[in-house]
Amino acid sequence: MPGRGSVPTHADPVPYDDPMSFYEPDPDVRVAKWLRAIWRGRGQVEPAAWRLYFVVMADGRPVGEQTLTGVNFSALGTVTTFSWLSADERGRGLGREMRAAILHLAFDGLGAKEAASDAFVDNHGSNAISQGLGYDPNGSAWATRQGQPALLNRWRLTRDNWERRRRNDIQLHNIEACHALLSLS
Repeated sequence: MPGRGSVPTHADPVPYDDPMSFYEPDPDVRVAKWLRAIWRGRGQVEPAAWRLYFVVMADGRPVGEQTLTGVNFSALGTVTTFSWLSADERGRGLGREMRAAILHLAFDGLGAKEAASDAFVDNHGSNAISQGLGYDPNGSAWATRQGQPALLNRWRLTRDNWERRRRNDIQLHNIEACHALLSLS
């Protein structure tokens, strides 16, 4: 969990769509908004819709967040990923590692058929990660960023494309508990 004041108020380029607590300038309000959103998401875990939150640690410090969302997963087999990484940790390959790990959970651990992601067109790091991990472009959409319209790239990763690039050095543990919680068994 980010500590007081550790979540930047902006990044270059500003990577998130509205509403997002990361834009809140007051660190106490920012962390409170972020925590409320996490608690809300954790309280809504059911077979029809779930969101799993993971803290990303580096050298014993929390430096980011990686989430995995499934809506009507049992019927569709699709997931969506979201990540946030501290601005001072970017450019070191950690974003790619985070995404590879969550995709391993989705495909190998949960049996996903497809994963989706999106990023603003000027979020070159996130778009490069999607492309490098085998996602195919899947159109575009508009969102708002701090109240202004901004174009998003949409990405789609099929199970077959993931299988061709899958990592063999990622291990999953106690996945059965996750299956039970998400009613996948």
